[in-house]
Amino acid sequence: MSSANKYLRPEVIRQIGRLDLRAQFIVKGYLQGIHASPYHGFSVEFSEHRKYTKGDDLKDIDWRVYAKTDKYYVKKFEAETNITGYLAMDLSRSMAYTYRQELTKFEYAICLAAAMCYLMIHQQDPVGLVTFDRSIRDSLSPKSKRTQLGHVLSLLSRLEPVGETDIAHSLNQLAAMLRHKSLVMLYSDLLTEPEPVIKALRRLRHGGHDVILFHILDEAEVVFPFDGMVELEEPESSNRLQVDATGFRQDYLAALGEFQELYRHECHQSGVDYVPLDTSMAFDKALTEYLVQRKARF
Repeated sequence: MSSANKYLRPEVIRQIGRLDLRAQFIVKGYLQGIHASPYHGFSVEFSEHRKYTKGDDLKDIDWRVYAKTDKYYVKKFEAETNITGYLAMDLSRSMAYTYRQELTKFEYAICLAAAMCYLMIHQQDPVGLVTFDRSIRDSLSPKSKRTQLGHVLSLLSRLEPVGETDIAHSLNQLAAMLRHKSLVMLYSDLLTEPEPVIKALRRLRHGGHDVILFHILDEAEVVFPFDGMVELEEPESSNRLQVDATGFRQDYLAALGEFQELYRHECHQSGVDYVPLDTSMAFDKALTEYLVQRKARF
């Protein structure tokens, strides 16, 4: 891809804009509420006043207000709730696949990442980017400036998902990079052995980080719309296999269901948000529905 315009074309801007309007209050609660400090007066900003009541700490009395009104008011404080986000993008060759959808899995992931980047910056939360295949390839430091969305998309638009992947190793590298509790948003089709990936996700959670796993598959990988004899290609090794798609469909869908259920169960156990998506879903609708569900849990 030669430019970021594909992800900033008018219809995508409209989708992201609608997402902002519909989800602003949800994202505010999501990105801020779950990270709010319970300790008033520690890393806080002034919020408003309320009347002094017995038991309030005397040091919180606003003496300037007392001088003007001859009444005691205490300063209410609001914890600073900015959370640093990292978009973690899988560059494996399998992410370049599409069967009959307009967007490949990688392009769909970019649209999702753009929406999350846009929303976090709107909340003045810094967000950065890492890309990986067998290891981390690129890294943009987290920033909350409006220009960050353009920087993120500009980098992604120059990349081609063409390599093999080692998701677990890359996540472990990311975990070693993080110096503060962060929100890690992983975009991948997860087409690799699940056990090392699940272990790496647990390491991130053990480090105190919030993790959202966006499991992105092509629509054809989810519904398997093939009939008769077809040639299937393993996306990263390029190995080919001819199968009777009609007879293979039931076994394939059962295996896919077990694969997704494994991730769903393990992520739930570890406190990771698991979000299965396919490229036939409108990304703004899918993301908003997820945020609504997340908000309802807190």
